[in-house]
Amino acid sequence: MQNLTNQAASKYLGQKVEGTQTYCPDFLVAVPRYENRKQYNIDNDSLPFEGVDVWHAYEFSSMTKNGLPFTRLLKLRYPSNSEFIVESKSLKLYLNSFNMSRYGATIAESLQICAEMIKNDLSSVLKTDVELKFLENNVKRELIFSNFNNILDYVDENTIKIEVFKESPELLKTQITSARREYYLCFDSLRSNCRVTHQPDFGDVFICYKSKIHIEEEALVKYLCSFRSEYHFHEECCEMIYKRLYDLLDKNNDELMVSILYTRRGGIDICPIRWSKNYKSTDIFDDLINVTKYARNSIKQ
Repeated sequence: MQNLTNQAASKYLGQKVEGTQTYCPDFLVAVPRYENRKQYNIDNDSLPFEGVDVWHAYEFSSMTKNGLPFTRLLKLRYPSNSEFIVESKSLKLYLNSFNMSRYGATIAESLQICAEMIKNDLSSVLKTDVELKFLENNVKRELIFSNFNNILDYVDENTIKIEVFKESPELLKTQITSARREYYLCFDSLRSNCRVTHQPDFGDVFICYKSKIHIEEEALVKYLCSFRSEYHFHEECCEMIYKRLYDLLDKNNDELMVSILYTRRGGIDICPIRWSKNYKSTDIFDDLINVTKYARNSIKQ
């Protein structure tokens, strides 16, 4: 099964691909989610989370009918219960096919036309509703996850030993506490690798959980570091981390949220976020999933 996903993704990944001077929706490649989910026991028909995949394309550019070029940040999202994800290089090639195309008498009119075309194309290929918005170049930067604590503040750097670099859930350890507590943790050094090209991907992980079960911070650091030699897509890493933590908590009562803000590669970043179905407040990530806002956390993003 994994080979089928790799074959779909590798249509362009790791390949020399000629661009085009004209709009070309045929570049888009859909990759099924279910194959990777089976590896860590996520039932595609009964997902243990809600969530979305948020994408930022920083270099979208096209032209008006008069040949006036413009560049905007395109923010889009689609739900985690969609059957497919879009492969990132195929999306870049597709968006670049707008570079020399001409639409509309004004920039505003051209942006509207492009937005409708992209929404229709992606929704058709992914078989789900895709929401998107072009953000103006002076858009305000919203600060998110500002109340999260650096997990390394809970760890003694002089004594911790990191020795495992393949995803290993057995590294995780828990304790039962007397009262339900809220934990807001971030780790700014996640590294994983593209499944097809084996190029490294870097991201900041944000974890919030509310439980009587305490996941030991040093063990959690070791677990997150174990992704360093893993080969997965961004969305898969987020879901894997979520599922491992979900399995440790009280599924009926505890709340859990995991998000990874990846740094951009090739002018595009991917920011998957997953939260438990009983998660009571989405305030801490509303700006991230809102396509009209530009929400970041650190200088890397």
